[in-house]
Amino acid sequence: MSLTVNLNAKAVEPRPELCLKATEFLDYNHPDVQAYLSKHLNQGASKKENAVRLYSLVRDGWKYNPYIANTVREESKAGYIVTHKHGYCITKATLLAALCRAAGIPARLGFGDVKNHLATPRMIAFLKSEIFAWHGFTELYLDDRWIRCTPAFDAGLCRKLKVAPLDFDGETDSLFQPFDNAGRQFMEYTAYRGVHDDLPFEEIFKSLAEIYPHAF
Repeated sequence: MSLTVNLNAKAVEPRPELCLKATEFLDYNHPDVQAYLSKHLNQGASKKENAVRLYSLVRDGWKYNPYIANTVREESKAGYIVTHKHGYCITKATLLAALCRAAGIPARLGFGDVKNHLATPRMIAFLKSEIFAWHGFTELYLDDRWIRCTPAFDAGLCRKLKVAPLDFDGETDSLFQPFDNAGRQFMEYTAYRGVHDDLPFEEIFKSLAEIYPHAF
């Protein structure tokens, strides 16, 4: 699925060479991130193979929980996220980007707003909206082009929601499922908020506080 609100266009900036270094939030030099990589990274694999492997590990290794938005700065860093086996779209996208950079794969963070047509009553009551603002995904630079992937929903949650888990092959965009297994409309992108070389922490939470003042 593509971001139809952006007509499939990929941002030029930040460039791949600017998306390899460790940053405040993509702190892949953190010892816990390095320990995870030493255990799971295949040193003999290609960048594409490692990207696919890391995507699957993050998707299913961290349970999706949208009720734990990390408003504490330290808790939004990969070095913290990697030791806590739950997260939401932004933290999981951040962790995947950090792991991929550590593996030599340029990575950046993308954001958009999505409408969940099958949102649970609990989520609607929490947000007072069907729009999920600032949904985070990861863009990886493979074979000389940017490719989007979304490690947010783990396979266990997808089974409960009766929707196919999002796979990633390292070649095509993998963004939220437009329909569930019964053909009902599921996730719809309604706005595109651009890409960043690091997590725009202040911008995100200032915006979320304005959109969901009751929740933040």
